[in-house]
Amino acid sequence: MATGPGLEPLVDQMISVITNDGRNIVGILKGFDQATNIILDESHERVFSTKEGVQQIVLGLYIIRGDNISIIGELDENLDADIELSRLRGNPLKPVIH
Repeated sequence: MATGPGLEPLVDQMISVITNDGRNIVGILKGFDQATNIILDESHERVFSTKEGVQQIVLGLYIIRGDNISIIGELDENLDADIELSRLRGNPLKPVIH
C-alpha cells in the first residue's frame, strides 16, 4: 500500500477509529492507502450504552473506507487494559454531520 502523512508510524500499532456514523473500532493498523482507506487486524467495535457496560463486537480483519473516518488515534495498550469496560457507561456517539 502507498504511504501517507501521519499514519506510517502507526502501522502495526493498536489504534482507535471513530467513524462518521459514530462507531468506535479498535484494532491493529496493518495498512492504508492514499485515500486513507485502512486495514485493521484483530479488530473489535466498542458499543457504548448508558445502561450497561461497553459491549465489544469482534470484527477480526476489517477495512474502513477513508471517507467514513472521522478520527484516528493511537491507543495506549497498557492504559486501555486497565479500563474495566464492563463498568464503563456512556452515550453512543452521534453521526458526524458535514
